[in-house]
Parts: sequence; structure tokens; C-alpha cells
Amino acid sequence: MGKQSSESSVVDGLMKPVITMVIAQIAYAATSIFYKVAADSGMNLRILVAYRLMFSSAIIVPLALILERNSRPKLTLVVLFLAFLCGLFGGSLSENLFIEGLVLTSPTFVAATANLIPAFTFIMAISFRLEKLALGSHAGKAKLVGTAVGLGGAMIFTFFKGPEFSIWSTHVDLLRGHQAATSPLSSSSHRSTGSHLLGSFLALGCVVSYAMWLIVQAKMSKRYPCHYSSTALLSVMGSIQSVAFALCVERDWSQWKLGWNIKLFTAAYGGIVTSGMVVVLISWCVRKRGPLFVSVFTPLSLVIVAIASSLLLNEKLSLGSVFGGILIVCGLYMVLWGQSKEMKTINNVTDDQDRQHPAAARLQDSQIIQVVATTRSVDTNTSCENINTTNVGSI
Repeated sequence: MGKQSSESSVVDGLMKPVITMVIAQIAYAATSIFYKVAADSGMNLRILVAYRLMFSSAIIVPLALILERNSRPKLTLVVLFLAFLCGLFGGSLSENLFIEGLVLTSPTFVAATANLIPAFTFIMAISFRLEKLALGSHAGKAKLVGTAVGLGGAMIFTFFKGPEFSIWSTHVDLLRGHQAATSPLSSSSHRSTGSHLLGSFLALGCVVSYAMWLIVQAKMSKRYPCHYSSTALLSVMGSIQSVAFALCVERDWSQWKLGWNIKLFTAAYGGIVTSGMVVVLISWCVRKRGPLFVSVFTPLSLVIVAIASSLLLNEKLSLGSVFGGILIVCGLYMVLWGQSKEMKTINNVTDDQDRQHPAAARLQDSQIIQVVATTRSVDTNTSCENINTTNVGSI
């Protein structure tokens, strides 16, 4: 009975973060599609990033002030410094690198490059002692092999094309009618071989920045375990950095005007949904399962973007993309299996300790009860003294 309850708790504790990360990857995939359409419609990319983080700040800051007004810890200089790094690596820097690489290549290519995030995060997490390389256990081997399989699938997806085919045809192309728009980063001259190489390096820089943000976010969650408030700090810091950068490189004020079009929708969606609510969900998952768990879901975005690009941007699938997508899903499953095994092992060790030392457990429980009772008595005496003092003062 106890074993079944512990297993069900393991499933619940693992499924909630899994569902959360699947939703996050769907939101990221939609952002990639909207970014591509907005860039080809002529919107300045740096201004788009600035507006996105400003929209995020406008939504998340009031929510943090309302929902966490009583649970928010003290704001220290260390927390502000961590928030600055989160805003840099998870906001302004990563977003600018991402969107520049997106325009110079394609949504599918950038999503494929993002699958390097688990490898970088795995190395950084071990370096910062946030993860242990437990190769002696089946769970540790599954996590390592699963990360390698997912990375291999991403490489096949990126570098091996093979014959192209189209499974379905929706006759929908969101880029139709936007190709003639004047954009400094969407013209045909930027789609040459040299620009594609530059876009590849920018996408790689985004991967390193995002992996670094996951590591810093893990530190931030320990010192400041308020997900709305930490996201609000990230958005505010990132918006300040991105606005300053956009003002330095873009002096044409007409570029800052937004109308009721795809530009406004992309900035609002990216700010409210992706940089706002999705970052809150990711912060919660980082605190619950660690940065490696969050990073292994990035290959899932590649599969979603490939399907969405085929449906909405008239891009064709290839044999390499299908085979790579299968390997990505298999690698993700292996890492999740290793995570579930580790959780079961931790729960079994805890249950065995309770069974082997029931007297110590009862003693600990009695000590906790005694401390709570003492605290309540002290609080009662204090409140009574306050009441007496108040009565004396009133007399």
C-alpha cells in the first residue's frame, strides 16, 4: 500500500513538470513562427525584442506584486545581481541572438540548433554541481545516453536532409505577401552562404546564453523562491538592457510605431505568453526538477516547429528531419525514465530509513510537536502581553 502510494506520488511529481514543459515548448514553437512572419513583414528585430520584454514587464510585475506580496523574501544585492544575469542571458542577449539567427536562417534550423542546449546545460550543471554524473546507476546512464541520443537526432535533423516530401498540403503560406517588405535583415542579400553561416553562429550563441540562464535561474530559485517575482525581475532587467541596446543601434523613431498588425501581435504574444507566463512555468520546473530536466525538452520544439513550418510556412519535410525527430523523442523518453528512476530510488531510501528507525522517526515527530506547542505558547503569551499593554495604554 505504501509502495503504491509512493509510486503514484512519483508519477504525479514527474507528470506535472512534463506537461508544463510540453506546453512551454508549444509556446516557444509558436513564437518562432510569429517571429519569422514579423521579421519578413519589415519589423526591426531589436525593437521587437525590446517591446516583447516591455510587454512581459507590464503583465508580470503587477501579478508578482499581488500574488506574492506576503511571501516575497528580502531583495538583496546578490538577488539583484542574479536578476541582472537572468535578464541578460535569459532575456536581452538570448532573444537578440535568437531572432537575428532566425531571420538569417530559418525557424527549423534555429530550433535544430537549440537542441544543443541539453549538452551545454549538462556540462554546466555538472561543473556547478547542480547535477551528478552517476554512471554507476541505470538512471545516470539513461540520462547520459538519452542526452546523447537527443543531441545526435538534432544533428541528423540539421545536417542530413535526404529526399524531401510533403505529407499534407494546407495551401497556407504566412510569408506570402511579406517577402517584398523592406527589412534590413530580411532581404535576399542576407540569405547568402555567408549570412547563413553568420546566422548559425548567432544561433549557437543563443544556445550558450540560454543554457547559462538555466544555471543562473537554478541559483536564483534557491535564493529567491518566488517564481512571479523572479520573472518580473528578469523582465524588468531584460527590458532595460534591450531598450538601451535598441536605442543605441536604431535612431529612426518611426520604427518604434506599432499598428494593429502582426508586429503588435508578435510583440504582445512574445511578451505576455513566452517571456511572461512560460518563464514562470520554467522557473517552477527548474526549482522542482533542475536545469537539465528543463533543457532536455528543447528538442521537442524542433519537431513542433518542423510540423508548424510545413503547415503554415510551406516548408517541406525531409527524411533526415523525420528520422532525427524520432531520435529526439527517444532521447527525451530515456532522460525522463532516468529521472523517474532517481525519484523512486530517493523515495525508497526514505521509506527504508523510516522503517528501520521507527523510534527515531517518532522521536523526531514528538520533538516537532513539542517545538510547535512551545512556539504556540510563546505566541499566546506574547499576544496576551500585547493585549495587556494595549489595555494599560488605553486606561
